[in-house]
Amino acid sequence: MRINKSDFVKAKVHHSVMPGEALKMLRELQDLSQNELAELTGINQSNISAIEGGSRQMGRERALIFAKALHVHPAVLLFPDFDMAEVA
Repeated sequence: MRINKSDFVKAKVHHSVMPGEALKMLRELQDLSQNELAELTGINQSNISAIEGGSRQMGRERALIFAKALHVHPAVLLFPDFDMAEVA
């Protein structure tokens, strides 16, 4: 069975996702606590909590550290709601 892009309807964005929210979702999907992520990254739990809560910015350097620990590309964290179709 051959699948074509035209067979699907693009999903609409209903909610913009902030980097901290993306971090929390990825952490929870991998069944990690904030303390466990802190152990993996060397970034203390209170900073992780502040980033996830939106009171502290993640920044490029932390995004690189989190991305490595969570096995994702850093752009997934820094630009979670980026739509490539808008660029084209």
